[in-house]
Amino acid sequence: MLDAIRKHTQGWLAKVILALISIPFALFGIDSYLNQAGSDVAIAKVNGDKISIQEYGNAIEKARNYLQSEGQKVDAAMLESAELKQSVLDGLITRRLVNAEIRHANFKISDEQLSQYIIGMPEFQENGKFSEDIYQKTLAQNKLSATRFESDRRSELLTQQAREGLALLVAVPKSVAEQTLKLAHQKRDVSVAEIKTAQFLSQVKVTPEEVKSYYDLHKDKFKVPEQVKLEFALLSATGLVSQMTASDAEVKQFYDENAAKFQADEQRHASHILIGFSSGASAQDKAVAKDKAADILAQLKTNPKRFEELATKLSQDPGSASKGGDLGSFGRGAMVKPFEDAVFGMKVNQISDLVESEFGYHIIKLNEITGQSTSFDSMKLQIKGELSWQKAQAKYAELADDFSNMVYEQSGSLKPAADKFGLQLQTSAWLSRDDGSKFFKSEKLMNMVFSDEVLKEKRNTEAIEVSANNMVAARLVEYKPSAPRSFDEVKGGIEALLKLEKAEKLATQKGEAALAKLKAGDAGKDLEWIPTVTVGRKSAQGLTEGVMSQVFKVDASKLPAYAGFVDGKTSYSIVQVSRVDNALATDDEAKKAAEAELQDAMAAEYISAYGKSLKAKSDIFVNRKLLETKASE
Repeated sequence: MLDAIRKHTQGWLAKVILALISIPFALFGIDSYLNQAGSDVAIAKVNGDKISIQEYGNAIEKARNYLQSEGQKVDAAMLESAELKQSVLDGLITRRLVNAEIRHANFKISDEQLSQYIIGMPEFQENGKFSEDIYQKTLAQNKLSATRFESDRRSELLTQQAREGLALLVAVPKSVAEQTLKLAHQKRDVSVAEIKTAQFLSQVKVTPEEVKSYYDLHKDKFKVPEQVKLEFALLSATGLVSQMTASDAEVKQFYDENAAKFQADEQRHASHILIGFSSGASAQDKAVAKDKAADILAQLKTNPKRFEELATKLSQDPGSASKGGDLGSFGRGAMVKPFEDAVFGMKVNQISDLVESEFGYHIIKLNEITGQSTSFDSMKLQIKGELSWQKAQAKYAELADDFSNMVYEQSGSLKPAADKFGLQLQTSAWLSRDDGSKFFKSEKLMNMVFSDEVLKEKRNTEAIEVSANNMVAARLVEYKPSAPRSFDEVKGGIEALLKLEKAEKLATQKGEAALAKLKAGDAGKDLEWIPTVTVGRKSAQGLTEGVMSQVFKVDASKLPAYAGFVDGKTSYSIVQVSRVDNALATDDEAKKAAEAELQDAMAAEYISAYGKSLKAKSDIFVNRKLLETKASE
């Protein structure tokens, strides 16, 4: 049970998968998520139901967005890992299976439930209320019908309903829950002493005989791996860019279609004085407000330096009046249109005439311009380059199959393919399997290189897409079999290794002796202890994973309690637990949060087991070749 809690609270990957199965839809990255254009090729099938490449790609993006929205500290490389991508696919498969069970059980979401859910979505709110206009515009921008969107939301609500139903099946006895929560939230005061291996290196000696004996017994460890020298041809979108051109008309069209993006960098820092009127104000009320605003404007024309003073005294905008009317910096789209049109037509330090908006009459002062709108002329070359790159990508996609086929059909040489596609044949340095995988960024290609087909039959490899828009085919030029390194080449490294092993043994002996004394009541004053820290299962306070693995294993029935372990090859570490705090928070909110955490952890375990049972009795096909290709991109 404690392990379930740990996984539930710390396992970011599990959170992603749970998100893919159950999180309500959110309109971040809506265009990439909702755009259903793309390949219909199945990356997997669940009882005959396809999961397309497009759906898989959308789910990958959703997972990354979710991690970012949750503030998860995940290495960037992890976001591109095969582990994440496989897990995302597993999540999609589970969702398919759950949805099928939902349909079978005849669960329903009423029209009223669906309507209330969509009306409550913050993405469609304006001034705290649902906006039909925003709703329709958002769907139109993403080329999505209301029918399709509402159908997807109904499906999500059904999934959420089913998950909540499964969670309700989890029942934890109160006594078990209390004990589990105590253990899960237990705090321990910990100190650590390290006996470093390095301090014993000067005390150990290794004889030439020991080094030679080690070499003779472990020759297999000192082999030079088999190596190849390769000839290869690279078909690349980058190499095709120079052949692509974009017309002036195409460039202008692209600029016009993306004008908002090119203007987004410009920011205006402005202040204003607002004399407001209500939305239902009469003509007379508006006239009174206008006269008051005109009087203030007249004062400012006489003395512009009074702007901040008058804004503080007279502006009816409570958010900015206390700051002398300062609105801060903003870009296009942040203000109502009459205000935006005025401020983006002003010069720095200029004070506007009266500007009427739905909120009243504004007097605007432009304080600063940062960034800049990018004109067509300034962006022309950049856009031309972007369009040329897009055309090169399209051309690459067009040529890739022909290149692949020719390399296969003319397997005795790469020259015909190189000549046809205008490619330069290149020759590599000597490469081991690992070196080649790094050089080409493709383990798959090097596995082909070292196959009998290439090594013995001297055929071309298949053309492999080693990364997006880059395809490589290779053939063998020369081959070196694996061979042992000479004793002279490796004796220095062997000597260092043996010294380290002996030093490690001495450190362990000293550590175990010190541990025995501590357990017998010795104060351990000759050891160097780090300052005591208070840790929990989810709060390591800078202690290493190795130390934390011991902290909650040690028997703390009698304090102080001790544990010792070999911490890699660097040290022998002794862990001291001096205090245990089993007290749970006494306030109701904290208790409820702890109980909810336990319930969620157990529910997650239950749902996981349910998903596994569905998979076990289902017909699931995964296109491994396609998945590996996508995972390497």
